[in-house]
Amino acid sequence: MLPPALAELLADGRRITWPEYLEIALYDPSGGFYATGGRAGGRGGDFLTSPEVGPLFGAVLAVMLDEVWVRLGRPDPFVVADAGAGPGTLARSVRVAEPACAGSLVYLLVERSAAQRSLHAEHLPGWVGERSGEELDSVATAPLAGAGPVFASAAGLPVELTGVIVANELLDNLPFDVVLRTDDGAEHELLALDDGGELESIPVPAPAEAVSDLGAVGVAPGMLVPWQPEARRWLADALSRLRQGRVVVLDYGATTAEMGRRPFAGWLRTFRGNQAGGHPLDEPGTQDITTDVAIDQLQLDHVATRVRTQAELLADLGIDDLVAQGRRIWDERAHAPDVEALRARSRIREAEALTDPEGLGAFVVLEWDVALDR
Repeated sequence: MLPPALAELLADGRRITWPEYLEIALYDPSGGFYATGGRAGGRGGDFLTSPEVGPLFGAVLAVMLDEVWVRLGRPDPFVVADAGAGPGTLARSVRVAEPACAGSLVYLLVERSAAQRSLHAEHLPGWVGERSGEELDSVATAPLAGAGPVFASAAGLPVELTGVIVANELLDNLPFDVVLRTDDGAEHELLALDDGGELESIPVPAPAEAVSDLGAVGVAPGMLVPWQPEARRWLADALSRLRQGRVVVLDYGATTAEMGRRPFAGWLRTFRGNQAGGHPLDEPGTQDITTDVAIDQLQLDHVATRVRTQAELLADLGIDDLVAQGRRIWDERAHAPDVEALRARSRIREAEALTDPEGLGAFVVLEWDVALDR
């Protein structure tokens, strides 16, 4: 059964684009995947992200936050906008890590899904509720004078901030188009209902902008690839709001041409109940639909300051030292382990998962520094 918003759009033989379809299938308030309970997480979740592996990811990321805070001259407030915060797992891990910037830290859990924002208060001391409009802008600019950390939920970013915008596995979920490069241009697919009421794809000429973008990143005729202007718009908007600091994007990604060389649509994934889902047009609203992030398309307007793998990022931030520290704590308390000792022991397993070159460790990390040395 189609979500009501999708059925209405497709009524009377009308056609829609893939981005229009994905917007409804993922985010529609009445029938979208994230509005009806879809979320990251192990038990009870639909897919696993780095924060759900355990608290080590947040502890290592806290090292980066402190580095940026110091380079900025220890601003107060120091805002971390967790874009696509989901149920708030990363925020809880950063809080437990107790970074040096904590007294000045305003941590914004930016999540468009009201269902997921409703989970943010759980196990998060210092949560002050949801903020929007002038109240959101105020919490992002009002000094804390050592009273932090403060955690607040929001559906979007504040007008401006000084600090770090983190997008962990967000851009793969932004609506994208499906485009086939041809000898004389490109085709994309419009979606409509066939005579049996099932979704079908209809190839039509792609927008000139798509042809231009895919040509700029070296997509050859015959390649079927995602076209991702929405991800580029998100990045441009984030950079426009950041007065000083860093934008960090972590996701599975590749160049557009690399994706085009994969087996048919090998960059397109679905997830449900922590398993692979079905075809992306099956039962819209019941499964996550994602794509690899095209790292070359993302940089067409703004070239990243750094590009590295997640394994390289975590190594540079000292994950090995944190694991070694965990081993020492466990060795000292193994005879009568407490919660801290058990958490320390788990760092070994977590580090292996987070740096796995065949898994999370191969994720791409792109960083954009904005006036970071002032």
